[in-house]
Amino acid sequence: MTAISYRTVDVDGLKIFYRETGAADAPALLLLHGFPSASHMFRDLMPRLADRFRVVAPDLPGFGQSDMPARGSFTYSFDRIAEVIDRFTEVVGMTRFAVYVFDYGAPTGFRIAAKHPDRITAIISQNGNAYEEGLSDGWNPIRAYWQDPSAANRDALRSLLQPETTVWQYTHGVPDATMISPDGHSLDNYYLARPGADEIQLDLFGDYKRNIASYAAFQAYFRAHKPPFLAVWGRNDPFFLPAGAEAFRRDIPAARVRLFDTGHFALETHAAEIATEIRGFLPH
Repeated sequence: MTAISYRTVDVDGLKIFYRETGAADAPALLLLHGFPSASHMFRDLMPRLADRFRVVAPDLPGFGQSDMPARGSFTYSFDRIAEVIDRFTEVVGMTRFAVYVFDYGAPTGFRIAAKHPDRITAIISQNGNAYEEGLSDGWNPIRAYWQDPSAANRDALRSLLQPETTVWQYTHGVPDATMISPDGHSLDNYYLARPGADEIQLDLFGDYKRNIASYAAFQAYFRAHKPPFLAVWGRNDPFFLPAGAEAFRRDIPAARVRLFDTGHFALETHAAEIATEIRGFLPH
């Protein structure tokens, strides 16, 4: 069952694109991507899990092949994105599932988990943060925008949307940059270059402060429900520090933490190793 299907589904009027592999009756695993990527970031991971799990990876609204409605007709906030992906799981028949979260996928997945703790069988976080100590100084320009959402501070963030910045996100902290295929960052830059995509991403930069405000609620969920938890982290991530991975043990003492000598997009270099960790972690 290693063939991957590429589908779209209507979620309350929004077209959501997703990749799926594995048997329909196998234990389910939801993969949630981050900025500025899409479900293609899981292209090397999914075939390595298909024999044991039903693996589903949607593109978040505004990303990848999913609909990117105009800002006037859709609120680009993490609350709204989580609502859409929550409904997506219902539409595609995922009643109980593990969730793999990365970057923006973390505040999305953690919102769903806190809302429906009975649906979550386990959580895997790949550089998906829920603790203040996990935030590096790389967030300082975005923090400045949170404190003063002026046009000047918003414009200062446009450098984070430039093609060379995307390439840097993929290569920073990777010991051997020749291991990084250009396919991923080239596709991400294609999506970022679409008309209107820049303003949508700037809106989400601004809204990210609500994720920080939600950390206490996420941590309360972790303490109350203690879901089986695995952190697989690129230790050289310029945005999310290893301290953020270790912090999960404060609320889930049995959490497993594995750090890899790579950067933010750890699957680009360590898909096989992360797949091995997942296979040893998730029941089947």
